[in-house]
Amino acid sequence: MTQATRLKVLLLPVRQIFEPWCQDVIDALTGTHELTVYDASRSIAEQFRNLDVVIDHGGHIGTHEMMDAAVGSRLWQIMSIGYEHIDLAYLKSRGLTVANVPGTTSAVSLAQTALMFILMLAHRARECEQNFRARRWLEPMGYELEGLTLGIVGLGNSGRRVACLGAALGMDVIAVNRSPIDQETVEQLGLARFETFDQLDELIQESDFLSLHLTLTPETRKIIDARRIGLMKTTARLINTARGGLVDEPALYDALISGKIGGAGLDVFDSEPADPTHPVFALSNVVATPHIGAFTDGSSRRRAAFIAQNIDRVAEDLEPLHVI
Repeated sequence: MTQATRLKVLLLPVRQIFEPWCQDVIDALTGTHELTVYDASRSIAEQFRNLDVVIDHGGHIGTHEMMDAAVGSRLWQIMSIGYEHIDLAYLKSRGLTVANVPGTTSAVSLAQTALMFILMLAHRARECEQNFRARRWLEPMGYELEGLTLGIVGLGNSGRRVACLGAALGMDVIAVNRSPIDQETVEQLGLARFETFDQLDELIQESDFLSLHLTLTPETRKIIDARRIGLMKTTARLINTARGGLVDEPALYDALISGKIGGAGLDVFDSEPADPTHPVFALSNVVATPHIGAFTDGSSRRRAAFIAQNIDRVAEDLEPLHVI
């Protein structure tokens, strides 16, 4: 990168999770571009003057005032995959090009989290913890995953990795996706069956574990509603590492508390942070984590590397990748 192509970049950070996310971006851009970190004590107009790129950590920070001040910038780069929480229409009305990061950056960590939930529920990990502390041994009895059906809703990057993990455990993996995939990919993923999205109800009815891997859009919001939760086996477990808004949470919580389904592993919630005092989180067949599915060292480094690559492309007058 030559001096002539150095861009002026402003990072809008989430302070409570500055490490490693923002620090990895700073490290990736050091020496190539002029990067500063937004300072709330200084004026917006001063900090946004003559900017080339704004990096918005997760899309949670940028305000309309900032977007107005950024007019003329060449890229508004979101550090997350999802962008339902950003005012995309306003950004575009200001003539700003907006990009997110690809699903490949977090697929490994999200798949690990989904697998963690599956294994914890299969081995009744919360009951095990209680029994260990109570000095009770040889209980509870878990159950084997081999031969059980893992239903995957959405075959993006994380969904495909979960499919491979499930197949490696001997599970019968079935999946639906909004767009078709070829037979070679079906075989590579170890799928027992692949269906189009209009077969979602049938997949839900067959699944012992139902794992969600969709982006949140107006079309997918509450796609797992009360009716579809009612289609699940009474022993089935729901796994959600994608977005809380995909699920009708009151309907899910009612089903869990009443024992109409077998359990859940939840990393994401419609309103975050979730209320830990809700009775559903006291259930031994519910495992909950605080939206940490994509929060790994590797995911952070991959996101930073992609953002650095995208800014380099802008500096070279190339179209940025993953424009929304």
